[in-house]
Amino acid sequence: MRLMLQARSNPLAWWWGSLTLVSNVNILVWFMLYREFYQVPTGGFGGVSGIGLMLLLCAGYVFGCAFRSFLPRADVQRICLFDTWLSSVFVGRSVATVAELCFAAQWAIILAQLGGMAGAETTVNIAWVIVPVIIIAECFSWYAVLTTNYLYNAIENSLWAVVFFLVGIALCRLLPEFQGPVRWGLIAGIVGIACYLAFLVTVDVPMYLSRWRAGHPEGGRLLGLLEGLHDVATRWVVTHDVAHWKGELAWMALYFSAAVWSSLALCAVYAMEGYLTRYLV
Repeated sequence: MRLMLQARSNPLAWWWGSLTLVSNVNILVWFMLYREFYQVPTGGFGGVSGIGLMLLLCAGYVFGCAFRSFLPRADVQRICLFDTWLSSVFVGRSVATVAELCFAAQWAIILAQLGGMAGAETTVNIAWVIVPVIIIAECFSWYAVLTTNYLYNAIENSLWAVVFFLVGIALCRLLPEFQGPVRWGLIAGIVGIACYLAFLVTVDVPMYLSRWRAGHPEGGRLLGLLEGLHDVATRWVVTHDVAHWKGELAWMALYFSAAVWSSLALCAVYAMEGYLTRYLV
């Protein structure tokens, strides 16, 4: 690919190469988890085991993020690295929506599992809230993409912040119920969520708000829904100019690495239910 040929002169190529390398490793780890934990349902072909569902949700996120790493794009700006219909915002946003709902469902399942195991009603109640709120966030995301209005990206990411603030509360509620390595794992999760919230509040949401205040790059004209739907399906602008991507580099790097690692970790934790019960207080 032409971008790879520009690697020495364009840091964007190094960024893309790092994303694809990490994504390939993540896919390899998913196959290792599948080989280690997947069990054929004992009820025949009609049922899906709990770990089977968790692996499927994890695959949706891991492979969805890998697709977005291989073919990066910025939705509202309609920019991408490679000239292919797979780089269209419609395709990429659809993949992202499925992946993010899978990720949200993973968190809901793991909190329900741990909350039920520990008798922590607060954690179980929070588990039921996660997916509905993320569905609303995805609606705001699509509206932002179709209309090119960054304000709705800010709202979307604010909802993600609310969800993970609640997840942090749920994990804090579990702390006194577990001991040993499980408690340390919960602490690690809380610290990771705190860092993610700090990034959203200080970097990500302010970035979208500043873009919204700056106005539309094409003179302030926002798109209508039908016009936007046609636009996301038919227009993509190939650019290898780092200046066009500078607002996307940090969050994409974190999203396609650390967030995917958390999805893989959730899958492994769910599979070790028998091990976790040993550390109940």
